[in-house]
Amino acid sequence: MSVTLDVIKVFVPATLAFFIGIVLSLALSHYLYKYKMWKKKSGKIAPDGRETPIFNSLHKEKEVGTPKMGGIVIWLSAFLTVSIFWLLAHFLPTDITGKLDLLSRNQTWIPLLTLVLGALVGLVDDLYEVRGGGGHIAGGLSLKKRIGIVSVIGLLCGIWFYTKLDVFSIGVPFFGEVYLGWLIVPFFVLVTAAVYSGGVIDGIDGLAGGIFAIMFSAYSVIAFYQQQINLASFCAVIVGSLLAFLWFNIPPARFYMSETGSMALTVTLSVVAFMTDSLGGGHGIFVLPIIAFPLLITTLSVIIQLVSKKFRNGQKVFLVAPLHHHFEAIGWPAYKVTMRYWIFSVIFAVIGVTVALLG
Repeated sequence: MSVTLDVIKVFVPATLAFFIGIVLSLALSHYLYKYKMWKKKSGKIAPDGRETPIFNSLHKEKEVGTPKMGGIVIWLSAFLTVSIFWLLAHFLPTDITGKLDLLSRNQTWIPLLTLVLGALVGLVDDLYEVRGGGGHIAGGLSLKKRIGIVSVIGLLCGIWFYTKLDVFSIGVPFFGEVYLGWLIVPFFVLVTAAVYSGGVIDGIDGLAGGIFAIMFSAYSVIAFYQQQINLASFCAVIVGSLLAFLWFNIPPARFYMSETGSMALTVTLSVVAFMTDSLGGGHGIFVLPIIAFPLLITTLSVIIQLVSKKFRNGQKVFLVAPLHHHFEAIGWPAYKVTMRYWIFSVIFAVIGVTVALLG
């Protein structure tokens, strides 16, 4: 019976988040189009400061005329869902409302805080970009500033985990725990920044939304197995919100996730990975590169491209980076890239969950 109630606690909030997200999408879409909340100049600048002619030729018509900030649907519907069940539990207390309340200090306060904090910082970046970014193509906050902000968030979370939650180690499957001591703090920063860097996967209609839904689904299963039911429910709520976003983001996209969505999701994914590690008696960090492998290869493709251009007299490994744009450049239709990435993501999520449960 208790297992049934736990399953209900996971699926009911996720379902509500989906329907809230659909309603929010309709209202947000109207607002974004009414006020033309999209980039005013097409094109982007590579991390090394150079222009990206191949990318610009592939996406010049899509970047202008399609609003950004669709990620608001994801974090706002998740926040509202958590808040609704918290309010019901406190102002209409019953066994049912108490059970469905998923906000708890030991499992979901920190992930919810990072979700909202990352979202608000990303929203500032998006607003700056759609307003012209000072007239530059790139617009928004610089990459260094964004990574710096994400690193600060990771630092604060790492300090909290170390000083308040007594997290000193990470779990390794079939081996046990590896003691890090105070090094858990800089390690937290490193993981958060690394996962955030994979947020550049948000570049094709439906791609990022589907992959993030798969990754958070995987961690929901891991948290459920660890009996962290509130955390499992929280991850499922994010999945429900992502599916609502995805309904409007599949080709042709009604709006883009942009920074307010990708920053919120990446920093929260990092926190969830730590929550399902030694705190849950599991291996959430060890399996993170597996479950988040699409983000990993995206980041690596950018690094490889930059290093190659710097040390090989401008020669490139890929036609364009990140990797998913390379596949577009060689002739794959965008929908084929997206769906194959989804399949790829599911396979690695299953592998990651399996390792986490068996280890």
